[in-house]
Amino acid sequence: MFCPRFKILPAAALLALALTQPAAQALTLRAADVHNSNEYPTVLALKRMGELLEQRSAGRIKLKVFNKGALGTEKETIDQLKIGALELTRVHISPMNAICPQTQVPTMPFLFRSVAQMRRALDGPAGEEILRACEPQGFIGLAFYDSGARSIYARKPIKTPADAKGLKIRVPQSDLWVAVAAALGANATPMPVGEVYTGLKTGLVDAAENNLPSFEGFKHFEAVKFYSRTEHSMAPELLLMSKKVYDGLPPADQQLIRAAAKESVAFQRLRWDEQEAKSLALVKAGGAQIVDVDKSAFQAVMPPVYARFMNTPELQRLVKTLQETP
Repeated sequence: MFCPRFKILPAAALLALALTQPAAQALTLRAADVHNSNEYPTVLALKRMGELLEQRSAGRIKLKVFNKGALGTEKETIDQLKIGALELTRVHISPMNAICPQTQVPTMPFLFRSVAQMRRALDGPAGEEILRACEPQGFIGLAFYDSGARSIYARKPIKTPADAKGLKIRVPQSDLWVAVAAALGANATPMPVGEVYTGLKTGLVDAAENNLPSFEGFKHFEAVKFYSRTEHSMAPELLLMSKKVYDGLPPADQQLIRAAAKESVAFQRLRWDEQEAKSLALVKAGGAQIVDVDKSAFQAVMPPVYARFMNTPELQRLVKTLQETP
């Protein structure tokens, strides 16, 4: 990604800079992720980032990845970053919506035309602006990871908004996602992703929405069998670092971390595409049905969501810039 404030140096220059720092200290960073699978694309991307850091620092900087929610829920790890009790976390962008308003923009329903267009848009200046907007709140936005296209899954097909009316739908813990569910006539039930399987099994919620790898990886396809391709959001994942920790590092280490994070993005996207194809095959084999929907009917009920949340010239400008990216 292009970043006007932080020029990313080539790997050789970064290594030379890091090795010439006086009395460079060994540094161990911890990165949190809630996904259960050790092979999940974001978990693999964090491990790849760790490999790059270790190589380029001659073993001085290490990154330990704690997935399966070992360090807490996404919200809990965000809170830990804020006070400097944790170094890095990979979270879905939604829990940051209330903290950093600009992160609402890539979350908006039907914002992007395709996954390829979403990647180009977030790799550009508008994406970098959104990452930088997290800094005043205590977070260094290092990178966006893919989270695919999110769709609704339930015990019945959801082909139009009318099919969702009255359903209790689990959504991420975000006012925006509550509003999206309300626009469909559904009853939003915010909860951490780790609680969704039990919620679906027990009937606490009737439906949920997420990407295919999460539908498969969290075993939600065992609880509900209809995956309706609304593809209503391509909201990305965020790789964040504690600003408190970051500010205490020498510039050479800051550069190493930024560069390794950026380079992990292409790796994550490749693994994401592979995982999505694999997950599709697995959920079908497990009895899930993939349902085509009338996307235009879903889009037609979303203008009130944009009116409520994209309510400043700055947010509207970011929406326009992302939408107009070729």
